[in-house]
Amino acid sequence: MTYAWCQASGEGVRLTLRIAPNAKKSEVIGEFDTALKIRLHAPPVDGKANEALIRFIAERLDLPRSAVVLLHGMTSKQKVLAIHGTGLDAEAVGKRLLGV
Repeated sequence: MTYAWCQASGEGVRLTLRIAPNAKKSEVIGEFDTALKIRLHAPPVDGKANEALIRFIAERLDLPRSAVVLLHGMTSKQKVLAIHGTGLDAEAVGKRLLGV
């Protein structure tokens, strides 16, 4: 199965995400156009939402935080993350994030 928001790239896997900060809890909502929508229990100030996103994705994929890098969207709700050097392919990452 392939996901439009989760693609293999030279450095590993690239994720396109749509973030909703200030939620009651951090959770994956589902696919939204060509992005994966995630609610975060963190405010969008001083990089707190970005740090919460990296921590959330790393925990969900059972990876060290250093394996997850924010590539684009530091101040935007639309973000692109890279998952580096984990041995996970795009399909495995997509399934883990969706809880399939």
